[in-house]
Amino acid sequence: MQYPLSPDVKPEFCTTGSFMRLPSSREGARLAILGMPFDTAASFRVGARFGPQAIRQASMLLFPYNPVQGVFPFEETHGIDIGDLSVIPHSIHRSYAIIAAAVEDLLRRGIVPIGLGGDHSVTLATLRAAHRVHGPLALIHMDSHTDTWDTYYGEKYWHGSPFIRAAEEGLVDPAKVFQIGIRGTLNHPGDISASLDLGYNVITMRELRQRGMAAVVAEVKERIGQSPCFLSFDIDFVDPAFAPGTGTPEVGGYTSHETLELVRSLTGLNYVGFDVVEVLPSHDPAQITALLAATLVHEFAAHVALNLRARGEALPVPELQAAAPASR
Repeated sequence: MQYPLSPDVKPEFCTTGSFMRLPSSREGARLAILGMPFDTAASFRVGARFGPQAIRQASMLLFPYNPVQGVFPFEETHGIDIGDLSVIPHSIHRSYAIIAAAVEDLLRRGIVPIGLGGDHSVTLATLRAAHRVHGPLALIHMDSHTDTWDTYYGEKYWHGSPFIRAAEEGLVDPAKVFQIGIRGTLNHPGDISASLDLGYNVITMRELRQRGMAAVVAEVKERIGQSPCFLSFDIDFVDPAFAPGTGTPEVGGYTSHETLELVRSLTGLNYVGFDVVEVLPSHDPAQITALLAATLVHEFAAHVALNLRARGEALPVPELQAAAPASR
Protein backbone atom coordinates (compact mmCIF):
# COMPACT_ATOMS: atom_id res chain seq x y z
CA MET A 1 0.00 0.00 0.00
CA GLN A 2 1.27 3.46 -0.92
CA TYR A 3 1.48 6.41 1.47
CA PRO A 4 0.05 8.89 2.19
CA LEU A 5 -3.22 7.05 1.69
CA SER A 6 -5.42 8.74 -0.90
CA PRO A 7 -9.20 8.95 -0.42
CA ASP A 8 -9.85 6.39 -3.13
CA VAL A 9 -7.94 3.85 -1.01
CA LYS A 10 -9.45 4.74 2.37
CA PRO A 11 -11.75 7.66 3.37
CA GLU A 12 -10.04 10.54 5.19
CA PHE A 13 -12.15 10.04 8.31
CA CYS A 14 -10.76 6.51 8.73
CA THR A 15 -7.61 7.74 10.39
CA THR A 16 -4.73 5.70 11.77
CA GLY A 17 -3.86 8.56 14.13
CA SER A 18 -0.68 9.46 12.23
CA PHE A 19 0.05 12.51 10.08
CA MET A 20 -1.75 11.97 6.77
CA ARG A 21 -1.95 8.30 7.83
CA LEU A 22 1.77 7.80 7.26
CA PRO A 23 3.29 4.51 8.40
CA SER A 24 5.46 4.37 11.51
CA SER A 25 8.35 2.83 9.56
CA ARG A 26 9.35 2.02 6.00
CA GLU A 27 12.56 1.29 4.20
CA GLY A 28 14.60 4.27 3.11
CA ALA A 29 12.77 6.87 5.21
CA ARG A 30 14.40 10.29 4.92
CA LEU A 31 11.84 12.28 6.89
CA ALA A 32 9.98 11.63 10.15
CA ILE A 33 7.13 13.35 11.96
CA LEU A 34 7.33 13.09 15.75
CA GLY A 35 5.15 14.51 18.49
CA MET A 36 6.73 16.35 21.43
CA PRO A 37 3.67 16.89 23.67
CA PHE A 38 5.37 18.76 26.52
CA ASP A 39 3.63 21.98 27.63
CA THR A 40 4.34 22.52 31.32
CA ALA A 41 6.94 25.19 30.58
CA ALA A 42 4.24 27.54 29.28
CA SER A 43 3.69 30.85 31.04
CA PHE A 44 0.00 31.51 30.34
CA ARG A 45 -2.40 29.15 28.57
CA VAL A 46 -1.51 25.47 28.68
CA GLY A 47 -2.79 22.60 26.58
CA ALA A 48 -0.28 22.46 23.73
CA ARG A 49 0.40 18.86 24.79
CA PHE A 50 -2.68 18.10 22.72
CA GLY A 51 -1.28 19.97 19.71
CA PRO A 52 0.40 17.02 17.95
CA GLN A 53 -2.79 15.00 17.70
CA ALA A 54 -4.82 18.04 16.63
CA ILE A 55 -2.32 18.70 13.83
CA ARG A 56 -2.46 15.07 12.77
CA GLN A 57 -6.26 15.13 12.73
CA ALA A 58 -6.28 18.29 10.59
CA SER A 59 -3.78 16.67 8.20
CA MET A 60 -6.56 14.38 7.00
CA LEU A 61 -7.68 17.31 4.83
CA LEU A 62 -4.38 17.40 2.93
CA PHE A 63 -3.51 15.63 -0.32
CA PRO A 64 -0.14 14.07 -1.19
CA TYR A 65 0.98 16.50 -3.92
CA ASN A 66 2.38 19.99 -3.28
CA PRO A 67 1.50 21.97 -6.44
CA VAL A 68 3.53 25.07 -5.54
CA GLN A 69 6.81 23.22 -5.14
CA GLY A 70 5.92 20.46 -7.61
CA VAL A 71 6.76 17.55 -5.31
CA PHE A 72 5.15 14.66 -3.48
CA PRO A 73 6.69 15.55 -0.10
CA PHE A 74 6.06 12.31 1.75
CA GLU A 75 6.54 9.91 -1.14
CA GLU A 76 9.80 11.40 -2.35
CA THR A 77 11.13 11.28 1.22
CA HIS A 78 9.45 8.00 2.26
CA GLY A 79 8.09 10.03 5.17
CA ILE A 80 7.01 8.32 8.38
CA ASP A 81 5.29 9.30 11.63
CA ILE A 82 6.90 7.74 14.68
CA GLY A 83 4.18 8.97 17.04
CA ASP A 84 4.43 11.00 20.23
CA LEU A 85 7.50 10.77 22.44
CA SER A 86 6.85 9.73 26.03
CA VAL A 87 7.71 13.04 27.66
CA ILE A 88 7.36 13.54 31.41
CA PRO A 89 4.94 16.38 32.26
CA HIS A 90 6.56 17.32 35.58
CA SER A 91 10.20 17.12 34.43
CA ILE A 92 11.46 19.39 31.68
CA HIS A 93 15.02 18.05 31.89
CA ARG A 94 14.04 14.38 31.65
CA SER A 95 11.73 15.33 28.78
CA TYR A 96 14.62 17.15 27.10
CA ALA A 97 16.74 13.99 27.34
CA ILE A 98 13.97 11.88 25.77
CA ILE A 99 13.42 14.33 22.92
CA ALA A 100 17.13 14.85 22.23
CA ALA A 101 17.82 11.11 22.14
CA ALA A 102 15.00 10.45 19.67
CA VAL A 103 15.96 13.32 17.39
CA GLU A 104 19.65 12.42 17.44
CA ASP A 105 18.80 8.84 16.49
CA LEU A 106 16.81 10.07 13.48
CA LEU A 107 19.52 12.47 12.37
CA ARG A 108 22.27 9.87 12.57
CA ARG A 109 20.17 7.64 10.31
CA GLY A 110 19.90 10.41 7.73
CA ILE A 111 16.28 11.20 8.59
CA VAL A 112 15.15 14.83 8.83
CA PRO A 113 12.83 15.34 11.83
CA ILE A 114 9.71 17.51 11.83
CA GLY A 115 8.62 18.00 15.42
CA LEU A 116 5.07 18.74 16.52
CA GLY A 117 4.92 20.65 19.80
CA GLY A 118 4.22 21.15 22.61
CA ASP A 119 5.33 24.52 23.90
CA HIS A 120 8.42 26.23 22.53
CA SER A 121 10.69 24.91 25.26
CA VAL A 122 10.97 21.62 23.31
CA THR A 123 13.06 23.26 20.59
CA LEU A 124 16.07 23.48 22.89
CA ALA A 125 16.21 19.68 23.12
CA THR A 126 16.02 19.35 19.34
CA LEU A 127 18.79 21.90 18.85
CA ARG A 128 20.97 19.99 21.29
CA ALA A 129 20.52 16.83 19.24
CA ALA A 130 21.12 18.57 15.92
CA HIS A 131 24.25 20.22 17.29
CA ARG A 132 25.68 16.84 18.32
CA VAL A 133 25.35 15.68 14.72
CA HIS A 134 25.97 18.85 12.70
CA GLY A 135 27.79 21.29 14.97
CA PRO A 136 26.69 24.95 15.37
CA LEU A 137 23.47 25.55 13.50
CA ALA A 138 21.90 28.30 11.48
CA LEU A 139 18.40 28.99 12.76
CA ILE A 140 15.28 30.50 11.25
CA HIS A 141 12.97 31.28 14.14
CA MET A 142 9.50 32.52 13.16
CA ASP A 143 7.63 33.86 16.16
CA SER A 144 6.01 36.93 17.65
CA HIS A 145 8.38 36.64 20.64
CA THR A 146 12.17 36.38 20.77
CA ASP A 147 12.14 33.71 23.51
CA THR A 148 15.47 35.02 24.79
CA TRP A 149 14.19 35.96 28.24
CA ASP A 150 16.55 34.65 30.89
CA THR A 151 14.35 33.50 33.78
CA TYR A 152 10.70 33.26 34.80
CA TYR A 153 10.01 33.08 38.53
CA GLY A 154 13.67 32.20 38.87
CA GLU A 155 13.46 29.25 36.45
CA LYS A 156 15.91 29.23 33.54
CA TYR A 157 14.11 26.61 31.42
CA TRP A 158 10.68 27.60 30.13
CA HIS A 159 9.07 28.40 26.78
CA GLY A 160 10.40 31.95 26.83
CA SER A 161 14.07 31.00 27.14
CA PRO A 162 15.07 28.31 24.59
CA PHE A 163 17.05 30.65 22.39
CA ILE A 164 19.06 32.32 25.12
CA ARG A 165 19.95 28.86 26.41
CA ALA A 166 20.85 27.78 22.85
CA ALA A 167 23.31 30.66 22.60
CA GLU A 168 24.81 29.93 26.01
CA GLU A 169 25.30 26.27 25.08
CA GLY A 170 26.90 27.16 21.73
CA LEU A 171 24.25 25.28 19.77
CA VAL A 172 23.81 27.99 17.13
CA ASP A 173 25.96 30.34 15.10
CA PRO A 174 24.55 33.70 16.27
CA ALA A 175 25.35 35.48 13.00
CA LYS A 176 23.17 32.94 11.21
CA VAL A 177 20.17 33.16 13.54
CA PHE A 178 17.16 35.05 12.19
CA GLN A 179 14.21 35.81 14.46
CA ILE A 180 11.41 36.91 12.15
CA GLY A 181 8.00 38.37 12.92
CA ILE A 182 8.69 39.76 16.39
CA ARG A 183 5.97 42.11 17.62
CA GLY A 184 3.71 43.03 20.51
CA THR A 185 4.03 44.84 23.81
CA LEU A 186 7.04 44.20 26.02
CA ASN A 187 7.90 44.15 29.69
CA HIS A 188 10.98 46.26 29.05
CA PRO A 189 12.88 47.84 26.09
CA GLY A 190 15.65 45.32 26.71
CA ASP A 191 13.43 42.41 25.71
CA ILE A 192 14.50 42.77 22.08
CA SER A 193 18.02 44.04 22.71
CA ALA A 194 18.68 40.79 24.59
CA SER A 195 18.57 38.99 21.25
CA LEU A 196 20.70 41.63 19.56
CA ASP A 197 23.26 41.33 22.35
CA LEU A 198 23.50 37.61 21.57
CA GLY A 199 24.39 38.52 17.97
CA TYR A 200 21.06 37.40 16.56
CA ASN A 201 19.38 39.05 13.58
CA VAL A 202 15.96 40.33 14.71
CA ILE A 203 13.44 41.25 12.05
CA THR A 204 10.27 42.60 13.57
CA MET A 205 6.94 42.22 11.85
CA ARG A 206 6.95 45.92 11.14
CA GLU A 207 10.36 45.70 9.47
CA LEU A 208 9.28 42.61 7.54
CA ARG A 209 6.35 44.53 6.07
CA GLN A 210 8.36 47.68 5.41
CA ARG A 211 11.28 45.94 3.71
CA GLY A 212 9.15 43.34 1.97
CA MET A 213 9.29 39.57 2.04
CA ALA A 214 11.63 39.21 -0.94
CA ALA A 215 14.32 41.44 0.57
CA VAL A 216 14.24 39.64 3.91
CA VAL A 217 14.35 36.20 2.28
CA ALA A 218 17.32 37.25 0.15
CA GLU A 219 19.20 38.38 3.26
CA VAL A 220 18.43 35.15 5.11
CA LYS A 221 19.62 33.01 2.20
CA GLU A 222 22.78 35.03 1.67
CA ARG A 223 23.75 34.99 5.36
CA ILE A 224 22.95 31.33 6.04
CA GLY A 225 24.25 29.85 2.80
CA GLN A 226 24.61 26.07 3.04
CA SER A 227 25.15 25.87 6.79
CA PRO A 228 23.08 23.20 8.54
CA CYS A 229 19.82 25.00 9.23
CA PHE A 230 16.92 24.40 11.62
CA LEU A 231 13.55 26.10 11.15
CA SER A 232 11.43 26.60 14.27
CA PHE A 233 7.90 27.90 13.76
CA ASP A 234 5.80 29.19 16.64
CA ILE A 235 2.22 29.33 15.40
CA ASP A 236 1.77 32.73 17.10
CA PHE A 237 3.88 34.14 14.27
CA VAL A 238 0.54 34.20 12.47
CA ASP A 239 -2.09 36.80 13.32
CA PRO A 240 -4.62 35.32 15.78
CA ALA A 241 -7.40 36.09 13.30
CA PHE A 242 -5.94 33.20 11.28
CA ALA A 243 -4.45 31.12 14.11
CA PRO A 244 -6.41 31.69 17.34
CA GLY A 245 -5.45 28.37 18.91
CA THR A 246 -2.26 29.32 20.69
CA GLY A 247 -1.08 30.20 24.17
CA THR A 248 0.26 33.74 23.78
CA PRO A 249 -1.41 35.35 20.74
CA GLU A 250 -0.18 38.71 19.40
CA VAL A 251 -2.21 40.81 16.98
CA GLY A 252 -0.67 42.35 13.87
CA GLY A 253 0.88 39.22 12.35
CA TYR A 254 0.96 37.73 8.88
CA THR A 255 -2.12 36.15 7.35
CA SER A 256 -2.08 32.43 6.65
CA HIS A 257 -1.50 33.17 2.94
CA GLU A 258 1.47 35.45 3.64
CA THR A 259 2.88 32.91 6.06
CA LEU A 260 2.78 30.11 3.53
CA GLU A 261 4.36 32.32 0.87
CA LEU A 262 7.21 33.18 3.23
CA VAL A 263 7.88 29.55 4.14
CA ARG A 264 7.64 28.45 0.51
CA SER A 265 10.15 31.10 -0.57
CA LEU A 266 12.87 29.81 1.77
CA THR A 267 14.07 27.18 -0.69
CA GLY A 268 17.62 25.98 -1.23
CA LEU A 269 18.74 26.00 2.40
CA ASN A 270 20.40 22.97 4.01
CA TYR A 271 17.57 22.02 6.34
CA VAL A 272 18.40 19.45 9.01
CA GLY A 273 15.16 19.78 10.97
CA PHE A 274 11.94 21.66 11.60
CA ASP A 275 9.30 22.09 14.25
CA VAL A 276 5.94 23.77 14.66
CA VAL A 277 4.96 24.55 18.23
CA GLU A 278 2.39 26.19 20.51
CA VAL A 279 -0.77 24.86 18.82
CA LEU A 280 -3.44 24.85 21.54
CA PRO A 281 -6.57 22.95 20.44
CA SER A 282 -8.81 24.17 23.26
CA HIS A 283 -8.69 27.67 21.76
CA ASP A 284 -9.10 26.43 18.18
CA PRO A 285 -12.78 25.52 17.88
CA ALA A 286 -12.87 25.49 14.07
CA GLN A 287 -9.48 23.73 13.75
CA ILE A 288 -8.11 26.52 11.56
CA THR A 289 -4.91 26.75 13.61
CA ALA A 290 -4.32 23.02 13.46
CA LEU A 291 -5.00 22.99 9.72
CA LEU A 292 -2.49 25.78 9.15
CA ALA A 293 0.08 23.93 11.25
CA ALA A 294 -0.52 20.73 9.26
CA THR A 295 -0.15 22.67 6.01
CA LEU A 296 3.14 24.11 7.26
CA VAL A 297 4.37 20.58 7.96
CA HIS A 298 3.47 19.71 4.36
CA GLU A 299 5.56 22.71 3.22
CA PHE A 300 8.49 21.70 5.45
CA ALA A 301 8.39 18.22 3.95
CA ALA A 302 8.37 19.77 0.48
CA HIS A 303 11.66 21.52 1.31
CA VAL A 304 13.18 18.18 2.27
CA ALA A 305 11.94 16.62 -0.98
CA LEU A 306 13.34 19.51 -3.02
CA ASN A 307 16.73 19.15 -1.34
CA LEU A 308 16.76 15.40 -2.04
CA ARG A 309 15.93 16.11 -5.69
CA ALA A 310 18.75 18.65 -5.91
CA ARG A 311 21.17 16.00 -4.64
CA GLY A 312 19.72 13.34 -6.91
CA GLU A 313 18.44 11.37 -3.92
CA ALA A 314 14.66 11.76 -4.25
CA LEU A 315 12.77 8.49 -4.16
CA PRO A 316 10.59 7.61 -7.16
CA VAL A 317 6.86 8.33 -6.91
CA PRO A 318 4.72 5.25 -7.56
CA GLU A 319 2.31 5.49 -10.49
CA LEU A 320 -0.59 4.90 -8.11
CA GLN A 321 0.11 8.13 -6.28
CA ALA A 322 0.83 10.10 -9.43
CA ALA A 323 -2.61 9.09 -10.68
CA ALA A 324 -4.45 9.78 -7.41
CA PRO A 325 -7.69 11.76 -7.75
CA ALA A 326 -7.29 15.53 -7.44
CA SER A 327 -10.51 16.14 -5.52
CA ARG A 328 -12.85 14.55 -3.04
